[in-house]
Amino acid sequence: MKTSFRRTLKTLSVATLAAGILAAGAAAASAHVHVDPEDTAAGGYTHLTFSVPNESATAKTNKLEVALPTDTPFNSVSVKPVEGWTAQVVTADLPKPVTVNGATVTKAPGSVVWTADAAHQIGQNEYQTFSISVGVLPDAGTTITLPATQSYTDGTVVAWDQKAVDGQAEPEHPAPSFVTTAKDAEAADHHAATTASATPAPASATSSASSDGGSTAGWFGLAAGLVGLAAGVTALARTRPAKRD
Repeated sequence: MKTSFRRTLKTLSVATLAAGILAAGAAAASAHVHVDPEDTAAGGYTHLTFSVPNESATAKTNKLEVALPTDTPFNSVSVKPVEGWTAQVVTADLPKPVTVNGATVTKAPGSVVWTADAAHQIGQNEYQTFSISVGVLPDAGTTITLPATQSYTDGTVVAWDQKAVDGQAEPEHPAPSFVTTAKDAEAADHHAATTASATPAPASATSSASSDGGSTAGWFGLAAGLVGLAAGVTALARTRPAKRD
């Protein structure tokens, strides 16, 4: 019995260690600056939320800068306030003029910079989120890459600017990114067309009523039959002679 108990403890210890290794691996894989878009539909506006963990064991994060796209620039950028952090939207000249919603644009928001005061820097085992509202999103299938630069109080600067490649391992410092999807109106039209082609035409009111009535009558008939069967069994039991000892 002692041997069995020791084996059980050993098995539990190995399982716990494996779970710890898996958890550490998951934490390491997710410990980077990334973006979560609220909506990705082309032609619309969305909220982008950046999650920023502190990865230094000795310093705090005191600044974040996110570069905005210049090939498909946003014509509108606004910032959600974060307590203890000041935010600045920096306008920049575009490398070349682009057309946005039919208008030629030569300047656009080029980056957003958040800077913390001493009391609200991101410390060890902490993270902060930063949100912006942007638009208009470009055509469906466009990859929006938003390189980020994270600064620490000891002068260290980490650039999250490496592009991920399909079929390859994630880079050490991947740039936050997302892919735009079909316009909401297009998606709705597509859904309606698909539904119409896949759904048979409804039956007429007369045939529907007839079907419901037949179904109801069938249930009543079944109930009546069960009642009759019960009555017959009871009558049979009463008419059978009592068993003599």
